[in-house]
Amino acid sequence: MVPVKVLARAKTRMSAAAGPHREALALAVATDTVAAALRCERVRTVIVVTDDPLPAADLAALGALVVPDVPDAGLNPALVHGAGRGRELAPGTGMGALSADLPALRPLELARVLDAAARAPESFVPDAAGVGTTLYTARPGVAFSPAFGGESRAAHRARGVREILLPGTDSVRRDVDTVEDLRAALELGAGPRTTAVAARLPAFA
Repeated sequence: MVPVKVLARAKTRMSAAAGPHREALALAVATDTVAAALRCERVRTVIVVTDDPLPAADLAALGALVVPDVPDAGLNPALVHGAGRGRELAPGTGMGALSADLPALRPLELARVLDAAARAPESFVPDAAGVGTTLYTARPGVAFSPAFGGESRAAHRARGVREILLPGTDSVRRDVDTVEDLRAALELGAGPRTTAVAARLPAFA
């Protein structure tokens, strides 16, 4: 599952730097993330949970399955809803929730992380700052209970969810919330859409 915010509310922390390109940047980041996940050999289906018709159309065109945020009760309920839809479509399949702002995501790195995650009932990957979470997984038959938001790394660890920290998987941890984050993602090698929009921003022109 990849949750995608309504673009009007996305990447607000980058409003000053992105200006009129903020929504385009949010869409580009999500699109590069989903495109990379779709290319990962360990991923069977990418389910995008969103209520915004623009990313819904673009991401469906890539091959993602788009479902609306029916609960409309916040991030984690939206992900649980998406997981329920996924388990209807593919019973007996493990589920994962991936942040939508990983524009430098590399399919091979994601595959390595998912292979490691398959060895525990629940697993998670902390973000680059070591505070949040970029990926949460649950094996088949295990309740899907993500705790994204705020200090989610601590929340997942407190619940006994296995933390995955593999060398050489920086792209799975490099989420983008600030200009500094975007600069780091570009240095790692962001996807083509993010790179193109970033080139329009004064800080990266």
